[in-house]
Amino acid sequence: MATLKTVTLGCKVNQYETEYVRQALVGIGYRDAAEGETADLCIVNTCTVTVEGDSKSRQTIRQLARRHPGTRIVVMGCYATRAPEEVAALPAVTEVVTDKRELSDLLGRYGVMDVPSGISEFGTRHRAYVKVQDGCMLRCSFCIIPTVRPVLASRPPDEIVAEVRRLVERGYREVVLTGIHLGHYGVEWNRGRHKSQWVRLANLVERLARLDGPFRIRLSSIEATEVTRELIDVLAAHQERVCPHLHVSLQSGSDAVLARMRRRWGVRRFVDRCQMVRERLKQPAFTTDVIVGFPGETEADFQATCRACEEVGFSKIHIFPFSARKSTSAADLPDQVAPSIKADRARRLAELEQRLRDEYFRSLVGRPLVVLVEGESKERPGWMVGTSCRYAPVALTGNAEMAGHFATITAEEVDRGVIVGAAISASRAH
Repeated sequence: MATLKTVTLGCKVNQYETEYVRQALVGIGYRDAAEGETADLCIVNTCTVTVEGDSKSRQTIRQLARRHPGTRIVVMGCYATRAPEEVAALPAVTEVVTDKRELSDLLGRYGVMDVPSGISEFGTRHRAYVKVQDGCMLRCSFCIIPTVRPVLASRPPDEIVAEVRRLVERGYREVVLTGIHLGHYGVEWNRGRHKSQWVRLANLVERLARLDGPFRIRLSSIEATEVTRELIDVLAAHQERVCPHLHVSLQSGSDAVLARMRRRWGVRRFVDRCQMVRERLKQPAFTTDVIVGFPGETEADFQATCRACEEVGFSKIHIFPFSARKSTSAADLPDQVAPSIKADRARRLAELEQRLRDEYFRSLVGRPLVVLVEGESKERPGWMVGTSCRYAPVALTGNAEMAGHFATITAEEVDRGVIVGAAISASRAH
């Protein structure tokens, strides 16, 4: 029986696509190589969002070639799309997949005659990612992804519904809907149609929310302006099924910086959209991405970002000091910010993030929270850990039999960035 090893770098979409390929190959007789065992075939799914992503992808391929002598390495992903000749020259690389739409052809060449429409499992975790959309047509000045995934492609709703149903039946309790540009789900189908006939993300979430079984839905990153009134209506109508948590990318709280980033809106519109969500949902959690030290960013611009973060009240901020990405227009902008200033702003924003996180977590004390229990606590012997519907880490009383199930807790205190509470009861997401 041929042996297989898969390695994924980068985003949730990449993780899904790797699992899709792995399951298809396992279905025709491949098996996962054991630790220390030489793999006959290695699949590497690469990332190119940063220069470091390219470097880690090359390093991973070279390590696999050394550790698995005689193996064949198939490389796919965004780095493979951007620099196929560079990837093909690396040791043991036998094939480079430059377009994810060619995955069915790749699988056919390896003997998969009945190409699956989706996945049926997602590793040993209790959470599964489901890719619903691919491609981005925006042109943010700092981002290279639209050049390597330029074609919008949404999966048929029936296919997604069937996949989620399979995953729930296999015991997965949280399904994370993900895409390169999640908010553009269905957009390419709607051209030329009357608005009353449009298919959008809200329609998909509504269908999934009505499925039976003990599971909940979480949305991955989405642009704030794509949190439409229709989507908010669905979130409000299904708050026990769809997590009251949105990851909305701010990037900067300065309109001047947002304009240089070629973002599509100003900060006021972003904050107002978050407020619209807050008016409809019960204490929703907002998380975000922020780039500090973008070319031309002044201290006043940075302070505007801090004010916007405070106004929204983010519970988590992914902080990225600006790194010039070759082949993006931002790399050639004037007034590049000194590394020491970027580091100082990242540190100050991290301090603000910690305060905002603790304030939001403390606002949840005294209320019941539904937690997906994920395992035993390493810091608190005899306790369990999990993730609440509002994306807060939780330590709770309980035992190992609770892992993989929902529990309702009463939040009692916040300790070192973790909500601590006593389990009230076993629970299920309807």
